[in-house]
Amino acid sequence: MEKKDWTDGLFRMIEESPVSFQTVDYMKKTLLANGFLELKEGETWEIKKKQSYFVTRNDSSMICFRIPDKKADGFHLIASHTDSPSFKIKANPEITVEKAYVKLNVEKYGGMIMSSWFDRPLSIAGRVFYEEDGKIVSELLHIKRNLLVIPNLAIHMNREINQGYNYNPQVDLLPILTQEEDMTLYDLIAKELGIQKEQILSDELFLYVRQSGTILGAGKEWILSPRLDDLQCAYAALQGILGAMPQDKIALCAFFDNEEVGSGTKQGADSDFLEVTLERLCMALGLDAQERYCIYSNSLLLSADNAHALHPNHPEKCDLTNRPKMNRGIVLKYHGAQKYTTDGYSSAFFIKLCKDNNIPYQTFLNRSDLAGGSTLGNISTAHVSIPSVDIGFAQLAMHSAVETAGRWDLDSGIELFTRFFQM
Repeated sequence: MEKKDWTDGLFRMIEESPVSFQTVDYMKKTLLANGFLELKEGETWEIKKKQSYFVTRNDSSMICFRIPDKKADGFHLIASHTDSPSFKIKANPEITVEKAYVKLNVEKYGGMIMSSWFDRPLSIAGRVFYEEDGKIVSELLHIKRNLLVIPNLAIHMNREINQGYNYNPQVDLLPILTQEEDMTLYDLIAKELGIQKEQILSDELFLYVRQSGTILGAGKEWILSPRLDDLQCAYAALQGILGAMPQDKIALCAFFDNEEVGSGTKQGADSDFLEVTLERLCMALGLDAQERYCIYSNSLLLSADNAHALHPNHPEKCDLTNRPKMNRGIVLKYHGAQKYTTDGYSSAFFIKLCKDNNIPYQTFLNRSDLAGGSTLGNISTAHVSIPSVDIGFAQLAMHSAVETAGRWDLDSGIELFTRFFQM
């Protein structure tokens, strides 16, 4: 079967989604353009068959779903996350250096590869709260121009830099904004938003890499882009639910914020967002508690977060017999201590779905002497007891400022998610 190239669409979403707030805004606009209706957590829900809906929380997490024409006997869910490692701008951020530079005080958000952030064009995105006519107004901010840089120290001044230098984020990773001594960040924000600086009350702002996604490789077989983890999975899930009309199951995508910092927020996978949404959805469809628990038992969650590909310079870091490669199919992830939720039943379901639709897949396990991290699956299913399988796209340099993945794996993922939602 001929592969479809989704690269331009993925790059477009990544370019418009520098941080989680803009990611959700992009997906919201896409869903509205495709006939989805918005629900509010603070309002009563009316749900109809053959209709599609979405609900957001904190402007940074979203759950969208499609209702089949007949009474559903379960849920088919896909979970991914909207955030990526970055630097968050602290309060009172301006630091003037000898009347020559104004730099910003920032802190790490998530576990990034710090060295990859040096000497790249950066900018700022997030949201700002300000007062207008006595009310608090929230507005998204996305400065779409090259604005800051984190300059490296010259090798002549740090001969240890190529010998495993230990970067200090409070010293080495502060970006420079301007040489105008009197310029403040709020001056810049106010100008961007068309308001007065004195109106600003608070902000949640992050640095982001301005580099655009690109295709590379002798056979044009790879993609290089910021934020592939996990916007590649989020994009595939979004396209999957847009391209499918469910038959027996309610098709649902959950896009969670704050995965990179543990998910323990009101909008993270460790919150009640998914649990409450499922309960309210079932109640709106007229299902009682008994019926709700019955359809939970007949449901399945695909926890979609990218996986480590075999590294060309460090093949020894891969497991001895499970060694995923880019452009070789969806990665099925296992872990004996259940950091990944894949078990016998969920893996059998996934493998059969792939085989029935001629979708390539491969397997990943960590080396037994290397620790792995938790995923959306084991966090979400602690709140809603649903069988789950962990999957993702194979990539290199996870948590780098820019990451590399297979160009053609995305088509396999979208095909898989579409088939899953059509059941």
